[in-house]
Amino acid sequence: MATGKIEWTLLHHGQWKLYIAKTAQGLCYIGSPGASFEEMEAFTRKRFPEAELEENAEALAAYTRELGEYFSGIRTSLTLPVDAKGTVFQEEVWKALCQIPYGKTVSYSEIATLINRPSAVRAVGTAIGANPVLIAVPCHRVIGKSGAITGYRGGLELKRFLLGLETGISGT
Repeated sequence: MATGKIEWTLLHHGQWKLYIAKTAQGLCYIGSPGASFEEMEAFTRKRFPEAELEENAEALAAYTRELGEYFSGIRTSLTLPVDAKGTVFQEEVWKALCQIPYGKTVSYSEIATLINRPSAVRAVGTAIGANPVLIAVPCHRVIGKSGAITGYRGGLELKRFLLGLETGISGT
């Protein structure tokens, strides 16, 4: 499937600066705080090889507004379309992540069980780490079985912030 262009902008909210991008179908990328433009460019080239990148803050204004409201605690979910591309397995895991309610956390093994693959805990962790749309697909809600705050593509500082915003967990 050819995608004509991917529009992007740099979202600034408080201490966070994140590149975000969208296709005509929806949000396709939310970067990690402090990640470079080149990281976003490499991601989009891999997933959408024929797309042209175009900076367009206006086209992403609704997404930046929703993300800002989320970071401010005004919004509990994003409602705009998402265009997350991955393998069939990754997309199955990401769909399961979207079932985790705001303010709740689950373990990697609970996600593996939810998708009827209880022995695929490591593969689930890898799929979660490949989530291209942090926050929109709430992978930050997955913690270690012991309750430990574990790895996050957005960095542990952002994960602790998001969990604190949602649940009051300060991290371990």
